[in-house]
Formats: sequence, structure tokens, C-alpha cells
Amino acid sequence: MASEAYRESGVDLDRMDGLKERIKGFAASTHGPEVLDSAGSFAGLFQLSGFREPVLVASTDGVGTKMKIAAQLGHFESVGQDLVTLNVNDILTRGAKPLFFLDYVAFSDLDTQRLDNLMRGIAWGCREVGCALIGGETAQMPQVYSGNEMDIAGFVVGAVERDQLLESKNIKADDTLIGVPSSGLHTNGFSLVRQVFNTDKDPNVLYRRFDGLNHKLGEELLITHRSYYPLMEPVLRLINGLAHITGGGLPGKLPAILPGHLAGEINRGSWPVLPIFKVIQAEGKISDDEMYRVFNMGLGMVAVCAEANVAKVLECLPDAMVIGRIIPRGDGEPVVFRR
Repeated sequence: MASEAYRESGVDLDRMDGLKERIKGFAASTHGPEVLDSAGSFAGLFQLSGFREPVLVASTDGVGTKMKIAAQLGHFESVGQDLVTLNVNDILTRGAKPLFFLDYVAFSDLDTQRLDNLMRGIAWGCREVGCALIGGETAQMPQVYSGNEMDIAGFVVGAVERDQLLESKNIKADDTLIGVPSSGLHTNGFSLVRQVFNTDKDPNVLYRRFDGLNHKLGEELLITHRSYYPLMEPVLRLINGLAHITGGGLPGKLPAILPGHLAGEINRGSWPVLPIFKVIQAEGKISDDEMYRVFNMGLGMVAVCAEANVAKVLECLPDAMVIGRIIPRGDGEPVVFRR
């Protein structure tokens, strides 16, 4: 009777139990020998090995209102993959190898197909970086969410040797800034994008083609967040710092890795700005300054390295380019743009 009463309140425990079994299958596809049997436990188990003096590095985040675009288009694999990627990219900035991941999914109305697609994307993201999905939480909350609303969040733990930790103290004046391209918007600026295109009131705009784009608008917006760990891992020993360019753009994220007495001097025009950003700026009549403070503008990562290592880093990162250098800050801004 208790389950029946709960079902009448909007939560179906029997369906939830069945769904959790399906989720275990997705998680198992990401497991290696480090994941220990946690049957009967509410916590995942992971055996740390292969490190001399490990420092654990953790991050948690969600995909923001990109989730609304995914719901309107009924495509959830991409945001599931994004959820893993954006968190792994964050711990990568300290030089960390991703170890394990946990997810949180909350929704109003249970939709098995939608959750299957989401979990498939999360599993893809984990396998891409060799990260184990060892647990999570799935919550049905009809009084908090309505209709097809849902939200997701992720949590990743990684490790790095203490003597290989990327720290701001390693960055010096005259170091070189190397930009690594983004695949698109990634997961930031979607509240502004939704306002510019009025997607809440006119979702049909997501199926419109704009000049310069290779896809319909919605497809362009859901391009997955680029995963930088497989690309950057081979060059981590060659760099002094790494910034993941997410919310706040270059002016907000690059200063986070710099010592207070140093600044980044960036040459605008030294990398290609993706067409999607030009479309957003034109449609929304947005200033250059705001575009650079909201979006990544075509750069998903910025690495700082000594001049002696630039050639080797560029050799390992074929689509990267030099975008500027580190300079003394003085009384100026922490990021200076030059044309």
C-alpha cells in the first residue's frame, strides 16, 4: 500500500528499480579491475594504484541550460557525454588523470528512453577518457520539476603525482600561450543563446539554417564539448599551466591559473572564431567585450609553456596555435587583448 500511495504522489518505485538495473549495465561497460564489487552498498569502490605520491583532484558541475535545448530536440546522448567531459577537462587543468565518475539525474516524469540515451552518453564520455562510472543517484521529484523537465550534475575524481601537479607558481613572464580550439559553444552561454534566439517561445528556430553554419541551429548548439584529456595528456610534462575556457571566457578563466603579478597578453585574430559565435553576435547585437566574457570564442583550452617547449607542444597538438604570451601585470588587467 505504501508503494501504491507513493505512485499516486507521482513516484513509481517499481519502475525506478527496473531503471536502476539498466543503469548498472551502462556503468559496467566503463569498469576496469580498479572498480571493486560494491554489491549491497550505497557507495562505489575504487582501488587507487600506480601512483608514488598521489594528489587527488576533484570537480563537480552540470551542463546548465544546454539541457533545455537537448530536451526541446529530444537528444540526450550529447549532454550526457558533455557532463563527463566538462568535469574531466576541469581536473585536467591540474594535470590529473580521471579515475572515477558519479552522476546525479533528477526529473519529474520517468521516461525510460530519455534516461537510456542520457546514460549512454555518460558511458561514452567515461570510456573516451578511461574513467569508471561507479555510482550516482536518480531522483524522481514531480513537485520540483514539471512536464519533461530534468537536470543533471556530475562529479569526477582524478589523481596526479605531487611533483607533476600543474600550479600557478610554475608560470613565468615570457611564457607562451597556446590555444587549443573548441568544438563549439561547449556548455556555456546557453542562457544568452536561448534569449537571443527566443527558443523557449519559438523552438522551431532550432531547425532553421543560418548562413555560415554547416548544421541547423539546434544541431550546432548540441555539438559535444571537446574532450581534451586524450589530446593533452601526452604534453602535460611540457606545459606550466592549463586553463579550461568555460563560463567567463578568456578574461574570466585565464587569470585563475596565473600568479597575481602576471597577465596574459592575447592576440585577437590569431585563431579562427567559429561561425556559430558570429551568428550569435549578429542576431543578438552583442558587443565584442560581452562575447569574449560569455563564450569561449573558439578556444576550449589555453596552455602556458616555456618558449623552449613550444615547437614540441605544437607538434603534439596539430590544430593548436600560439595566441599570445605571459607579461608582467603591473596595475593593468589580468588579460590584455591586442589586435
